[in-house]
Amino acid sequence: MDAVDQKLLDFRSMNLSLDDKYLLDEGDAYMTGIQALVRLALSQHRRDRQADLNTAGFVAGYRGSPLGNFDTSLWQAGKHLSSHEVVFRPAVNEDLAATAVWGSQQAGLAGQGKFDGVVGWWYGKGPGADRSGDALRHANLAGTSRHGGVVALYGDDHSCKSSSIPHQSEHVMIGTGIPIFYPTSVQEILDFGAHAVAMSRAAGIWTSMKLVSEIVETSSSVDVSLARVSPDLAHDLVLPAGGLNIRWPDQALEQEARLYQYKLPRALVYARANGFNQTVWSGPDSRIGIVASGKGYLDTIEALRILGVSQSVAREIGLQVYRVGMIWPLEPHGIREFAKGLRELIVVEEKRPVLESQIKDELYGLPDSLRPVVVGKSAQGKGEWSTTTEEAPLISHFELQPEPIALMLAGRLLLLDLPEQVKTGIQSAVQKMTARREALRVEDLADRKAYFCSGCPHNTSTRVPEGSRALGGIGCHFLALMMDRGTETFTQMGGEGASWVGAAPFTKEPHVFVNIGDGTYFHSGLLAIRQAVAANVNVTYKILYNDAVGMTGGQPVDGVLSVARLTRQLHAEGVGKTVIVSDEPGLIDTTGEGLAPGVTVRHRDELDAVQRELREVKGATALIFAQTCASEKRRRRKRDAYPDPAIRAYINPEVCEGCGDCSTQSNCLSVEPVQTELGIKRKINQSSCNKDFSCVKGFCPSFVTVDARSVTVRANRKQIPEGWPQAPQLPELQQPIRIVLGGVGGMGVITIGALVGMAAHIEKKAVRVMDMGGMAQKGGTVYSYVQLATHDGEISATKVAEEMCDLLISADPVVAGHSATLSRLKPDGIAIVNQDGTPTAQFIRSRDWLTPVRTLLTRVKGQLSQGQLLTVPAAQLAVHLLGDAIYANQLLLGMAWQKGLIPLHRESIARAIEMNGASVDKNQEAFRLGCHLASSPDMIHELLGDVREPSRLETVPEIVQDRARRLKQYWNGTYARRYQNLIESVQAVLPEKMTVTAARELYRVMAYKDEFEVARLLTDAKFRSTLAREFGENVKVTYHLAAPTLSRSEPTKKREYGVWMERLMKGLAKAQFLRETPLDPFSRTEERKLERQWRDQYIALLEELSRNPALLETVDVGALLALPEQVRGYGHIKLAALDMAMQQWDAIRSGTVRPGVARAESLAA
Repeated sequence: MDAVDQKLLDFRSMNLSLDDKYLLDEGDAYMTGIQALVRLALSQHRRDRQADLNTAGFVAGYRGSPLGNFDTSLWQAGKHLSSHEVVFRPAVNEDLAATAVWGSQQAGLAGQGKFDGVVGWWYGKGPGADRSGDALRHANLAGTSRHGGVVALYGDDHSCKSSSIPHQSEHVMIGTGIPIFYPTSVQEILDFGAHAVAMSRAAGIWTSMKLVSEIVETSSSVDVSLARVSPDLAHDLVLPAGGLNIRWPDQALEQEARLYQYKLPRALVYARANGFNQTVWSGPDSRIGIVASGKGYLDTIEALRILGVSQSVAREIGLQVYRVGMIWPLEPHGIREFAKGLRELIVVEEKRPVLESQIKDELYGLPDSLRPVVVGKSAQGKGEWSTTTEEAPLISHFELQPEPIALMLAGRLLLLDLPEQVKTGIQSAVQKMTARREALRVEDLADRKAYFCSGCPHNTSTRVPEGSRALGGIGCHFLALMMDRGTETFTQMGGEGASWVGAAPFTKEPHVFVNIGDGTYFHSGLLAIRQAVAANVNVTYKILYNDAVGMTGGQPVDGVLSVARLTRQLHAEGVGKTVIVSDEPGLIDTTGEGLAPGVTVRHRDELDAVQRELREVKGATALIFAQTCASEKRRRRKRDAYPDPAIRAYINPEVCEGCGDCSTQSNCLSVEPVQTELGIKRKINQSSCNKDFSCVKGFCPSFVTVDARSVTVRANRKQIPEGWPQAPQLPELQQPIRIVLGGVGGMGVITIGALVGMAAHIEKKAVRVMDMGGMAQKGGTVYSYVQLATHDGEISATKVAEEMCDLLISADPVVAGHSATLSRLKPDGIAIVNQDGTPTAQFIRSRDWLTPVRTLLTRVKGQLSQGQLLTVPAAQLAVHLLGDAIYANQLLLGMAWQKGLIPLHRESIARAIEMNGASVDKNQEAFRLGCHLASSPDMIHELLGDVREPSRLETVPEIVQDRARRLKQYWNGTYARRYQNLIESVQAVLPEKMTVTAARELYRVMAYKDEFEVARLLTDAKFRSTLAREFGENVKVTYHLAAPTLSRSEPTKKREYGVWMERLMKGLAKAQFLRETPLDPFSRTEERKLERQWRDQYIALLEELSRNPALLETVDVGALLALPEQVRGYGHIKLAALDMAMQQWDAIRSGTVRPGVARAESLAA
């Protein structure tokens, strides 16, 4: 056994398990903040058992970022919940969940309780806290049971990363009298959670915990010992008659009196006794103090580090820091003690002031000589509203980051009499931050914004017919607001369409559509439909039945909601006509549960017609669009829980014209651009395709479908040695190493962060991993910030701050080259970036848009002025070596490790992959292959061979030679020579650039793709060999073709044709000599006539130029020569393009379009 195998065996023998985070009661475990919340419910049961209490747990709430996956984690821990007497009941909505949790405290009131008490856990996103105010107020006034207790877990999205609006929920909790804990780490989630339960029991009050992404979506190693938290309950307090806990009967005014006279004071005594608020930096003769909590505290410590202010420097200059764990109500004695002797007290908190207001209130009565100046959202002795925006040291909106906090602190500190070395260090830090921000003040070349997933039902369902408008709502379909979909405005969740009740009487618009998801409908949206029916407005609700809540991870609707039941509910509410539209109408159960009377089922291809019918019906109508969420299909297929058709769509690039109709029809980002010698064409990204096949409806014969479930692994891995290459020297952790992982949501970025985090935990290193996804589940940007150190105290922030990234690993050049990433790179850092570009949503809107990979990588290189940029075609390698681009991130991780950039043993990473349990063999192999590719970079080109995209020919002789060869194949040698002669005739009179354009565009108009040419290209041996390489030998091919029409009438629909069509096309290809003869059966169609007219018109221009070069001085010849580039497609698509091009041609020739403008208008068209 070699050393590598021995070390892996050692790591395996450590008896680590993914269940440690839930079951260990001593030592360390690795977990996310979400998992820590799950653990709280479990560990409280074990904690009570040690105290001889027989308690149970009850969890209820509604999902929403940053708690979007809390319910998923609870389901995954189902067996543990059951063994710990914890009942999880996902609720219909948040206020009903709060009511249910209130009920858990009533379980013993009638003397029938089965347990000594029930610990309740409510969870919800900020808007859920808003709508639950009444329930929270009632429940908190009623109180908690003696051995029960309730903790409300609320998630706030300060920066609106995955919300319709930003939110801050402290004021809801304050208004309902619920104390608020605000943890700074996963460890504090566990510690504060245990205290929150103890306080809730002792004071008979609900407690709450504020959770933001930077904390709850962080992973780290934590101390899980139950003995770590030992609540101090020895308080001699006067209690009211009957105590503080819930009772029945009870009176409202008595409840209010108990809350404010006894319960909240009891909570404050508990907070002081158990030290939630602490002075963490202190020293003698302090003159300035900083108060912060939660994320704001972490940002403040990082800001001080940026300024070079360590704890020792802070002592020297008289600076101290107070960390607040319970932000409301603020424990008064601690803040008074902290404020003693200070001249200035700076409060750092995001959003509206909570701590600042309480601090001012508490210190207001002190004599002027003892009262420090309080600075935060206000300054200069003013209040919040009298302080102008320019005067305010910190903003009250968006979110805070360490850098602006550092600038604010620098301004305050530099007013002091500082030691020269400290003063110079702060000034230098400010200059660097200012210069860095100015340097990055450039427009991003591309932005990886969220978009509908590949194959998403909303790609089709959110369309509206011409002349109509739709109103948006909450859910994945919200993204339609950002697309050219005729969707405008939105409401809060559950209010969908109710805004039309207020607008309809005052507008001439007769009707609107309203988008509403099935999850929202079940949550509260049915009430909005009831309101529309009651108001008798003309509206059509498009209920998007997707069988899953895709926005937050594919959870099921929290109850039973079939399509049939949905129709009956709508009918009972008084909705008029209802139509079901589906991609698989045959699967709609019309006999089992039974549809409501009059409901019909139509295919989604009829969506436009159905909507036109419904908008003419008076009153409220409904369209149920039934199609399973594409991402959920993918998840279920991985578990063999959903049919996976053995069919793949493929585009023949030679037939493709790059017209973009397939993108128009599908709105799908799996239809990607591919650069070819003949221009930008289309290809299907087989790794991300979810097999919706809407793209095949594009009016183009280039699509075929093949009978294959997956792509083949093409490369011969025998070129890669067995085993592992020579191990590198691992970097020392003399100081923290900070890694930024960046990429596209759904492609494994967060998984890589989790693997590195677990590997660090295995090696007992300090680690913090913060996942920043936002709308990443919709294909948006995702980051995983990984920080490794020898001690946890060396890691001050959850994110990697500006110019602190030692290593960037990015599987997406768009993310790598974005300013948000560039700002974090150290000048001497290292970046390993996938050079394979994938399109953004811009490609859907602009058919020739290409990811500017080279420019993006140049920007990365420019930021690494003393560092190194390594680029690799990781996606291509992953597909060719492993059959799926999702392994690109694992390949890059292997390369980074082999380069000696990650301070972890290979064996611990391998063990982490084993523990993760997902596609273990392939992930292990991807990591191993990445190591070999880094060790032997030349192997990359040997493996990929000729699959790399060729560069376009740029010189006239090269282009003419290539196009002449193609035209000979297209028709004959005579036709090819005519092409050559025409270019030769104008080459002497045209500038080089115009001649290149003429050479390319003359070929385009001469090689118009008629039926003969399409047949030849579809049956070409090269195309067959390409299919064999992609999907295996002898795959069955189906062609998708439309019959030719003689006129511009409604375009014929495409049909599927099998192998017999291939034989027919081979014969047709051989008959190309009939082209443009009386025996050509296709030459009489309007499309062919116009194509020939267009060709002849272009040829006539070239002949005129050869005779009369002076034409260059009177006409914008460059624009004329370039016009054919915009004429693409087939059938009605091409005819429309031809009409527009001919109109522009006439305008240019007549001089009604200025030179230089025509080209721009052509491109815009």
